[in-house]
Amino acid sequence: MECAGKGNGTRCLGPPRKRCVRCGAVAYCSASHQISHWKEHRKECERLQQQMKLLDLLNDFPFAFSQEATIQISEKQESRCSFLSKRGIHQVGMWAYECCCGALSAASFGYSRSESDSWYLSNILCPCRGPSSPITKSLCSWKDYYDWMCLPLHSPVALLLHWPLTVYHAIQIAGLGSLTSESSKLLIHYLGPEKELLQLAVFGELGALFPGVLVQIELIGPAVPQHRDGEKIDLHSYAHCIEQDCNCKSKNENSSSLIGTCISSAVTLKLHRGYYHDRFIDISKDSLPHLIIASNAGVAAYSSWLPTIELIKEIDVPAVFSDYCEEACHLAACCITSVTSQPPRIPIQLNPFRQPMVVEDSALLLPCYSNCFLFAM
Repeated sequence: MECAGKGNGTRCLGPPRKRCVRCGAVAYCSASHQISHWKEHRKECERLQQQMKLLDLLNDFPFAFSQEATIQISEKQESRCSFLSKRGIHQVGMWAYECCCGALSAASFGYSRSESDSWYLSNILCPCRGPSSPITKSLCSWKDYYDWMCLPLHSPVALLLHWPLTVYHAIQIAGLGSLTSESSKLLIHYLGPEKELLQLAVFGELGALFPGVLVQIELIGPAVPQHRDGEKIDLHSYAHCIEQDCNCKSKNENSSSLIGTCISSAVTLKLHRGYYHDRFIDISKDSLPHLIIASNAGVAAYSSWLPTIELIKEIDVPAVFSDYCEEACHLAACCITSVTSQPPRIPIQLNPFRQPMVVEDSALLLPCYSNCFLFAM
């Protein structure tokens, strides 16, 4: 992390080792930088102090690897690279973008389709064959999902499945759960995909979560490569395991477009390059979406969100935003309220399907997780 007083006029004198004794969420290189930054920090100090009290809750996951993926990475006893390496999934397939050592760019799309569609795990550790029984109740936690899919709690698949499970949870909190039982189609506009572009096969899991429903997701963002603008991807099946004799591959013998075992409903993805406010008319010429989702949005960090927020207000479609920490969601909600003159439709809340591995080297000492907190306008 960086000194919180960096850029306040004088150069930093070293690493930020002096933490704010009140909130413990920011650190400084020197007492002089801490003093000069207090005028700005005093506005957020008490709020950050309250957020730091959630530390144990944020790190609370049911997995056998929870300690390793949270506290040990935060304290640099482990790293994302070492975690993945121990499980044989470092820098392969869909896992390749889960650490920084490869410096992979989602914009490059430099991978083969078959490679990116594999879990690189045994069929015991991944949901390559789908659920053994239909979904009968709303899933409220990772434990619920793993029990339903009969997965052991040492399986790391939640590290990638937080994308579709966050979509699932967003649909529930937006009050659209009943829509999926009444309608045969669910249309979602998904804004600002980045990492997801290398992990698209995991969205096939939505077919199991919404059986009998055609889930159509339009992914719109500047990270979509120009040569893939307008590309359509049909996920009629699940990502497959590494076992050569597993029946998850039997459906692939006659069709290279399938991914693993066939599922009861289709998930269709379509990629669009550009900002939502620039592409909206073209994308929505037939119908408005049921829901807009922006994962790890960073609304307060990018001015390009302003016209998009104005557009969402105008079309009056539920929009769920997620971010890496509660503070990022707080700043985002303040920005949106300043544009819409309305408080969030759904207040900031912890996402039970956040990625169960802490972000390395975050800007604050607050624990950060991908898709950690949610709110909606």
